[in-house]
Amino acid sequence: MSEREAAVTFQGNPLTLLGNEVELNSIAPDFEVLNNELGGVNFPSDFKGKVCLICSVPSLDTPVCDLEMQRFNKEAAKLGDEVAVILVSMDLPFAQARWCGANSADNIVSLSDYIAKDFGLGYGVLIKELRLLSRAVFVVDRNATIRYKEIVSEITNEPDYEAALAAVKSLI
Repeated sequence: MSEREAAVTFQGNPLTLLGNEVELNSIAPDFEVLNNELGGVNFPSDFKGKVCLICSVPSLDTPVCDLEMQRFNKEAAKLGDEVAVILVSMDLPFAQARWCGANSADNIVSLSDYIAKDFGLGYGVLIKELRLLSRAVFVVDRNATIRYKEIVSEITNEPDYEAALAAVKSLI
């Protein structure tokens, strides 16, 4: 397993990311996660034909993650059915369901990577020291090719919303 020391920071403290870093224009790695009803979800097969904006966050119970996903939920409403906005975190599916319900987040698909860490390791965003996912955004086209990625260097910072949304809009 690949380790990238000091790949990101949390409040200025360096952290190690585990897994293989994905490259632009490469095929998006497959992963299996759980939905809020504890059902298995497979990527990319369960999202065939859609442009996907995948956001990984450390935990929805933190202010920045909450703010980020509220913003992407609002933006998702404007993007139409051709786009899936996917949230992946290590939060339990019950916590994700609670957060989605409390925030009327019905425009995003929330998925949990807590069992196998399949997404975290496949996309190189699993934080070794915390066993949480790093803050990152990936845009995957209809053919499962990665067209945009941002691994936010300081976890307490928000991603570049405009760049991620521009990448999505260029594909629809």
